[in-house]
Amino acid sequence: MTTPKDWKTEGIRVVAPRERSAATPETRGMNRQVAISGGRTGSSALWAGTNHIRPGEVTGAHHHGPLESVIYVISGTALMRWGERLEFITKAGAGSFLLVPPYMPHQELNASETEDLHCALVRSGTEEVVVNLPDLDVAEDPEWIEF
Repeated sequence: MTTPKDWKTEGIRVVAPRERSAATPETRGMNRQVAISGGRTGSSALWAGTNHIRPGEVTGAHHHGPLESVIYVISGTALMRWGERLEFITKAGAGSFLLVPPYMPHQELNASETEDLHCALVRSGTEEVVVNLPDLDVAEDPEWIEF
């Protein structure tokens, strides 16, 4: 027989905006903040946070190791490049979800020169994994993929 949980102390956890932390690996061009993780909140399966990309900014190429990632565009318009040479590109506006497979090299771009891009992030592990790819041979003319 399992011991019942104390749902008062082991139940819902709220992380207010002021409680998010920038203590997460950095990628050039974005401000990533962690809200939920194993270390911060005791999550047993997920990492969640936000990112903010300034107008016209292009992030560094990176991947998240074995973690699957979901990106939800809260506001603004994202361009996402991906592939071994970032040879593919697509566009996602507010309300769109993007699924990023494990080990997938990718790069976020803010499509606007005037509006910030804000996204919510969820990963399939309890701690952030960021592998920056500064020496990636980036394709000059990526292929547009429409969804």
